[in-house]
Amino acid sequence: MPGLVLPTFTVADVKSHDNAESCYITIGRKVYDVTEFVQDHPGGGDLVLEYAGKDVNDILKDTASHKHSEAAYDILEDYQVGFLDTTGGASKVTASADISTESEPLFASTGMSREEDLTIDTDYTQDFKQHKFLDLNRPLLPQLWFGGFKKRFYLDQIHRPRHYKGGASAPLFGNFLEPLSKTAWWVIPIVWVPPVIYGTIAGTAGLGNPIAAAAYWLVGFGLWSLIEYLMHRFLFHLDDYLPDNRVGLCLHFLLHGIHHYLPMDRYRLVMPPTLFVVLAAPFWKLAHAVFFYNYFAALQVYCGGIFGYICYDLTHYFLHHRNLPVYYQALKKHHLQHHYADYDNGFGVTTKFWDGVFGTALHIDESKPKAE
Repeated sequence: MPGLVLPTFTVADVKSHDNAESCYITIGRKVYDVTEFVQDHPGGGDLVLEYAGKDVNDILKDTASHKHSEAAYDILEDYQVGFLDTTGGASKVTASADISTESEPLFASTGMSREEDLTIDTDYTQDFKQHKFLDLNRPLLPQLWFGGFKKRFYLDQIHRPRHYKGGASAPLFGNFLEPLSKTAWWVIPIVWVPPVIYGTIAGTAGLGNPIAAAAYWLVGFGLWSLIEYLMHRFLFHLDDYLPDNRVGLCLHFLLHGIHHYLPMDRYRLVMPPTLFVVLAAPFWKLAHAVFFYNYFAALQVYCGGIFGYICYDLTHYFLHHRNLPVYYQALKKHHLQHHYADYDNGFGVTTKFWDGVFGTALHIDESKPKAE
């Protein structure tokens, strides 16, 4: 339900729905209206009504009674009507990432209400205890590889952002490969600006016409914004077509999933040079295939595109971690809404233009609905 705002309920609200005419239950912070399901419960409606108005997290996992399957949790998702409001002091329920510090409407897809929620420190132990996904105290990739997670569960979890305490980075590999997964923002211009300058100079000299060289370079620079949008939408968010196996999930996690899982990790906001070389290589071939008639024209287009990428990566970092001028404030809000409200839309980072063209613009209603 990306983009959908669900209401919050107090503990008293939930407890008042404790009968067959109106039966609510909770699991952590999620509130479910299971009135229609009472009579369809395989074990009989009385078992459900016994827990009406209460939290059922423990009983669903109780092996002595009946440990419920993943399918049971999938069925429950269809009955979710909101989230539990824990801000009034009436309840001690905690739910790691699914916490908002103020009584505001929450988005069903992420359990968050606003961009500030992205920076609320996650209780690692409580998060793992509740969600049974990844323990932020231990290397993440081995847990994902051996976890046996189903795709639907994996996608639900990575789109519920966590925040690693103290501005540090969560361990990914837990071995000598760890440094390869971290890149400071300033590495990008240091590594890639010199080759772009060299290539631009060589391309201009080869073409022998500065005006033509500038035109080709600007074509490449302009094309980058479209490439950025297409890659973000159809490669980084290849959710529906993701193979339901650990190889597919791990590759997805390394490419972009970890960014949605830990969106404020400042060392995983720009692309490591090793990964960029792999992704950029096909575009080198494409540029020379399209501009086959002139090597230097292809070189200029490619250099313009790489400069566009540099601007993109730096913009992405600054949108997450810097106060920006007015125009970029709007862009920042747009991008962070993609994280905390609606990850199925809002794929543009340096511009919202292509989202408007292809019908993926964000339309976020942040007004608070009535909670019945």
